[in-house]
Amino acid sequence: MTTKAQALTIIMLGATLAIAPAQTNQTTAAAPATVAPALSSTEQMIQDMKNPFPWLSWGADMRIRNEYFNNAFSLTADQNFPPGGPGTSPFAAVHSQDYFRFRGRLWTSITPVDGLSLNARLAAEPRDFMEKAFSDTYFEQSGMQWRYGIIDNLNVQWKEPVDLPVTLTVGRQDIFLGDGWLVGDGTPEDGSFTYFLDSARATWELKDCHTTIDAIGIVQYARPDAWLPTLGPSSTVADTQANPGPPYGHIEPFLLTDSNEKGAILWIANKSLPAANVDAFFLYKHDSAINDFPASLFTDNADIYTFGGRLSGALADHWKYSAEGAYQFGQKQDLELNSALAVLRPNDPSVQTTGFRNLSAFGANSKLSYLFKDSWNDQLSLSFEFLSGDNPNTKTDEMFDSLWGRWPQWSEMNTYSDIQETRVGQTANLYRVGPTWSVTPVKDLDFSASYYALFANQAVPTRDLDASYQIPAGLQSQGPFSTTGTFRGHYLQSVLKYKFSRHLSGHLWGELMFPGDFYVDRGMVTFLRAELMFSL
Repeated sequence: MTTKAQALTIIMLGATLAIAPAQTNQTTAAAPATVAPALSSTEQMIQDMKNPFPWLSWGADMRIRNEYFNNAFSLTADQNFPPGGPGTSPFAAVHSQDYFRFRGRLWTSITPVDGLSLNARLAAEPRDFMEKAFSDTYFEQSGMQWRYGIIDNLNVQWKEPVDLPVTLTVGRQDIFLGDGWLVGDGTPEDGSFTYFLDSARATWELKDCHTTIDAIGIVQYARPDAWLPTLGPSSTVADTQANPGPPYGHIEPFLLTDSNEKGAILWIANKSLPAANVDAFFLYKHDSAINDFPASLFTDNADIYTFGGRLSGALADHWKYSAEGAYQFGQKQDLELNSALAVLRPNDPSVQTTGFRNLSAFGANSKLSYLFKDSWNDQLSLSFEFLSGDNPNTKTDEMFDSLWGRWPQWSEMNTYSDIQETRVGQTANLYRVGPTWSVTPVKDLDFSASYYALFANQAVPTRDLDASYQIPAGLQSQGPFSTTGTFRGHYLQSVLKYKFSRHLSGHLWGELMFPGDFYVDRGMVTFLRAELMFSL
């Protein structure tokens, strides 16, 4: 571990030890109500600058992140991995990562008439790699990677057209439904650089029934310049011979997602009862495979139909809960799954190496929280999540597809580890259970700590990235997975957030995983991040 990583670990642990003992000295009295202070002359000037005319507003932010992780992507530090197969894993050489991300955004909203607005946002995120990069578009290179700029929001919004209780939003927009379990990020491949979906959304509010109905149509392309031109090239030349795949000097595109996508969403939310808010949803997603390398290793063709519901609310005075479940069916032609299974079980007639597989998958996500309602805002919660994995003994594809929910919902580390087994942020084949404690010891400072026990639904990984590469004959373990165990490991997380002022906030984020028998290598997996966010 680098000196920087050690320092961040010490800070995180120190914060934990400082906060926990201090809590015993606090009373449980409710915090007194506060009145928002009047704006200072400087703050008023900033607000006036951001709203120079009644019909025009604008804003900006800059996010600076330093991220360090070890083994999260490669799942091993052994470059001669798996044992007995030297050189079979192309990722161990970049098991340790240390890089900075600089994301800047500028946005505006123009309202020519009441209820009608034009909204636009421009974003860019260059990255500076302290160590050789794991990124497909910058594999085994270091230094500054100057990525493109993109218009990541551009839409027209019309509220209450012809006096109907409807809001229409057409164009590039961010969409987050429920807890974001299945709809929260339309661009998982760029790693929180953007989130948007190119879509048309109609939100109908039935206030007398306490019900909201969302109808959404989506047309999302994998390439960032498919709809709108980017600022700067949206592809790069891979100038390293170590990059697996086509020869030295080939062109690799930056991608927003793995396949070209079309979709439809119907989401109905009713809040008539505080103890039982009810959401019901139907989601359809059509994937079309793309041919760009290296995405052609991960892309798919699919028609996925998802039905589900969500129940949430408050119980008594101190309890709140949420429970969500979904069933999926349809068809999927997943080239990565087929190639991995063909290597793993070459003589098994049940393995389809071409064509579509019928889809039948389940998922559930739940959380129960106890709110102490004391001066520290103590909360203790228990989470449980299940995502089905593919059973290699059937012709059916049982892997649950997280659709547009491929973002770090409970772990930043896990989005990188998913790459070896599925795709970026596409968590599946999972049981997750464990508690989280959160607290606000002083104003503007939040701390949380979580533990999860992680298990696999199937011992054989649903997909296996290493299985697409050379596997020596007779090798029992495929890539980093044992194929015999189902315990993924013990997972720990702590997060410390602080709001320095109205315009500056930051956090320290740490994660550890101690792998179990689902993996071959038992080396500890780490993720550490320090962030500052400046905003106007």
